[in-house]
Amino acid sequence: MKNNIYRSAAQVTAFSTVEKGLSFVYRIILTRIIGAEGIGIYQICLTVFSVFLTVASSGIPVTVSRLMAKSNAVHDVSGKHAAVTAGVLCTLAVTVPIALILFFGRNVFGFLFSDERCIPIFVILLPGLIITSVYAVIRGSFWGNKQFLPYSVIELVEDAIMVASGVFLIWGCTDPVTGARNAVFAVLISYTFSFIASLFWYFKKGGKFVNPKKQLKPLISASTPITAMRTSTSLLNSAVSILMPALLISACGYSNSEAISIYGVAMGMAVPLLFTPNALIGSIAVVVAPELSENYYKKKDKAVRHDVEKTVKASIFIATMLIPVLFVLGPAISEFLFDNELCGELVRNCSFIVLPLCISMITNTVLNSMNCEKRTLLYFCIGAAAMIISVLFLTRYLGIYSYGLGLALSHIICATLNLRLLKKKCSGIAYIKYTLHSIMIVVAASLFGWLLNGIISAYLAPVWQIFICGPLIVAFTLGALYCLEMVSSRPFKKLFARKQKSPKS
Repeated sequence: MKNNIYRSAAQVTAFSTVEKGLSFVYRIILTRIIGAEGIGIYQICLTVFSVFLTVASSGIPVTVSRLMAKSNAVHDVSGKHAAVTAGVLCTLAVTVPIALILFFGRNVFGFLFSDERCIPIFVILLPGLIITSVYAVIRGSFWGNKQFLPYSVIELVEDAIMVASGVFLIWGCTDPVTGARNAVFAVLISYTFSFIASLFWYFKKGGKFVNPKKQLKPLISASTPITAMRTSTSLLNSAVSILMPALLISACGYSNSEAISIYGVAMGMAVPLLFTPNALIGSIAVVVAPELSENYYKKKDKAVRHDVEKTVKASIFIATMLIPVLFVLGPAISEFLFDNELCGELVRNCSFIVLPLCISMITNTVLNSMNCEKRTLLYFCIGAAAMIISVLFLTRYLGIYSYGLGLALSHIICATLNLRLLKKKCSGIAYIKYTLHSIMIVVAASLFGWLLNGIISAYLAPVWQIFICGPLIVAFTLGALYCLEMVSSRPFKKLFARKQKSPKS
């Protein structure tokens, strides 16, 4: 069983890495063609759209997955179909009215955007609100059935379609508004593909819609706190997309165009680099969550404790490997990819955020799999309050860095409280020593990389700094982890180990 988990995690990670790589290349192309202002408009539209998408379906897919895992534990096939049907009905009941209200009242809701040029572009995305929320539920059924390959393939092809259509549509655009509009059209095209492909696979593999009555109440009860937390995340991002440009104008003296450009650099360039571990953390969460839920409902305490400890340590390991690279090579990577100096400064100075980010992301998933949605919602709200306070009161003094500080405070608070709760839920899990050793290694690897890069940066272009310093920093970090016995080759051996044939009776 553990071998299957390693293989599934590797499979999802491989597809997700390629997918994120495509998205990252696309982000570079967008930046080069439509510029920081176009990226800012595009990002504002997607941020507001994500609020409504989150309201409609964010908590439902993971809850569908968990209910299916619970049904698997008691061998209830009809319960699995009922969970999916309940999820589709709930998400349609929310998305269809929202899409209609926003379409016919688009001139009334202009206050949602910090730039009025975003309104007609945002309207293009409204059909995608309905179809992608249905896809999200079907995606949750893939997780619950542990069908990770079709999920991974659909996600990858969706992203490839967005990139291909986006490049075709924005090529030659010189106006940032036109470029942002065409990029949004590409997003809608990709949503349409994933909707059709996911429904086809669901029915092909025996999925059906049945009477959802027995799963409606548990679905709504479990998904509401998750939806509230993720909606709050989207609302927080949307609030920042409105507040930050306005505060940069009023408190820091920037023009509207300059403020939108700075916001575009931060959210469209620097944040995606800092959130690089999303792909790996997301892959781990997708594979571990159904297994963890099933063990939790079967009351396999030892297996749950083992899974939780390994999962938390995996997230810390990912952060440990990434932070020194971002700290040392953030400016070189930003110059090479985006030709933007501010992005490099933001990445370097905010690279430490990656550790609490990784921990808070994975512990949210783990706790939600253990029926702790209300507590994670409360912890998120405390962190969100710190974020808003930082943006509102410190932008005058820190500029765009007030957002970076707020992001750090938010994830530090969530990570700390989540770990504290996990310690109570799974007594005996050990992570403190591993975390402290990881922080020591991050400091040492960052110092090593900084000294090395300081020598070669005077002689080599950014691209060569990346290709020479990057592998050496990674090797140094891995070596330190190995010396402290914090990394093992065992998962890789299990990944490639052949299945042993059971002896004939």
